Amino acid sequence: MDGKIKRLPDAELEIMLVIWEAGKQVSSSYILERLRGKRKWALATLMTVLARLVEKGFLRCEKEGRSNSYQAVISEAEYKQSEGKSTLEKLYGNSIQDMVMSLYNGKAIDKSDLAELRDFLDKVAKEE
Repeated sequence: MDGKIKRLPDAELEIMLVIWEAGKQVSSSYILERLRGKRKWALATLMTVLARLVEKGFLRCEKEGRSNSYQAVISEAEYKQSEGKSTLEKLYGNSIQDMVMSLYNGKAIDKSDLAELRDFLDKVAKEE
């Protein structure tokens, strides 16, 4: 990795979410089972995407007999922080107010979410 976390396409992100949720090394069959109902993946397709994630530095692959196990190299928190920062910069010109206003106007969040955000901000302000 070159230090900057790259944005994942939706299919790769779905796989990473399964692995992050597991919190341990997992097999391709484990991933395939967890993706059932979301996508119709053939094992060969999944293996190709897993190889891509290894190449990008998101996963570590370990050979176990005739099968492989996969473990996240980049944590879910690291990825979310990177994506959040990138989204804030690209879409909202680094204005948290513009982002919150857009979410509120688009009905993605409501007044109770704003109250929760206010409580969080008050808590963070008190800690400093």
